[in-house]
Amino acid sequence: MAALDDEINAGTVFGGTWRHPHGGTYTARDAATGTAIGTVGLADADDVATAGLAARSAQPAWAELGFRERAAVMHRAAEFLEELPREDRLLLQREEGAIAAKVNGEIHKSAEELRAAASLLEQPYGDLLPNEDPTILSMARRVPAGVIGVIAPWNAPMLLAMRSVAPALALGNAVILKPDVKTAISGGIVIAKAFEAAGLPAGVLHVLPGGPETGEAVVASPHTDVISFTGSTAAGRRVGEVAGRLLKKVVLELGGNNALIVLDDADLDEAVSAALSGSLLHNGQICMATGRHLVHDSIADEYTRRLCEAVAAMKVGDPTDPATRVGPLISEKQAERVASIVGQAVADGARVLVGGERSGPFYTPTVLGDVDPGNAAFENEIFGPVLPVTSFSDDDEAVRWTNASEYGLSAAVHTGDLTRGLALAARVRTGMVHINGMTINDAPHVPMGGVGQSGNGGRYGGHWNLDEFTSWQWVTARGPRRD
Repeated sequence: MAALDDEINAGTVFGGTWRHPHGGTYTARDAATGTAIGTVGLADADDVATAGLAARSAQPAWAELGFRERAAVMHRAAEFLEELPREDRLLLQREEGAIAAKVNGEIHKSAEELRAAASLLEQPYGDLLPNEDPTILSMARRVPAGVIGVIAPWNAPMLLAMRSVAPALALGNAVILKPDVKTAISGGIVIAKAFEAAGLPAGVLHVLPGGPETGEAVVASPHTDVISFTGSTAAGRRVGEVAGRLLKKVVLELGGNNALIVLDDADLDEAVSAALSGSLLHNGQICMATGRHLVHDSIADEYTRRLCEAVAAMKVGDPTDPATRVGPLISEKQAERVASIVGQAVADGARVLVGGERSGPFYTPTVLGDVDPGNAAFENEIFGPVLPVTSFSDDDEAVRWTNASEYGLSAAVHTGDLTRGLALAARVRTGMVHINGMTINDAPHVPMGGVGQSGNGGRYGGHWNLDEFTSWQWVTARGPRRD
């Protein structure tokens, strides 16, 4: 039996119980066909205010629970996700426009985030400090930040929400989650159902799908203490502006225009494999996707030929068809944006070698040649199935072209010389770099984040979550004086 049936047509939002919001409802649609697949609640500023009061009230009791009780909730929520039946997984595929491997991988990684958050509770959470009076105990300890506002995007909705929600809850905070309305089921209802089934106390988690106005209400709310935002750089600037004016801590994980650097001594089979996965996972709609292929002059022609051959053989179509490799983009608007960037890239001197065709929300995987720095395909985060190839002459030029972007999220270097790869990795300005891997790579225990226009230096994952979702408190204590 499908686990989501009760809520996908109820038009409700979650706060421990399901209720009808002030903002009305929104029709969830199949990304490939536009067919209605459900009705979800749409929250407004009044709903955010109600949730904020409830979260502030519920948080202290949740934080006072023993750490094993909070960890148990995380484990039960992980089990709920792992046991999602096939009917629900197909529903998520349809909403996201994703092939089965993407959705199943996202569910698996979301469960891993929950279990990693549970294990975080077994780590030390403070330091003993020296004091001039040896009878005084002096310590610094981490305490919950309070109420965390989480604003999550549509491209990996469950995982990118859970990356903040799980550690924030595990560490004793309450959470207000605003998923994107385009994926309110994948990034909202599933998460709410998981924690409801896990026995999370009422009021600790609120799930409020909505648009930019709802997100701004979450940021501006007097009840949210920290804002965790994942999304576009343009939207992140606005979040940072509002939060900064209110002196709120904000964690921003933003866009990327990530470079795959292929040196002249690289294994071409491995490089092309990493390139295809890095550029085409979820149709290129991943912040860590490979947006620029920087290839040494001596192998650029052969590398490009292999890309074209592989891309031309890929099936584009219904993402629920097991043979499909590339499904629809999230909307026709997104497909139009990709087509516009490709059109400008051609006007700037690039050549379409394969693909370059749009039909509704579908855009065929496209290889672009002769993409020089300054070209629209070089400068922009395309967020679609486009593989722009730029050649370079030596390692210095490869570094220069990599660092020419205002973004600094992820990079990959392919080389047969590990020492050379490490030396080059040390020179690129990115938050993450993978030698002989692909630009898309993450795990719940690593520091995930970028620099420049890709983020403000915050990091998700492992013990770095402690820095984002707790505050330091200095405590001194002594017994009563007898004199």
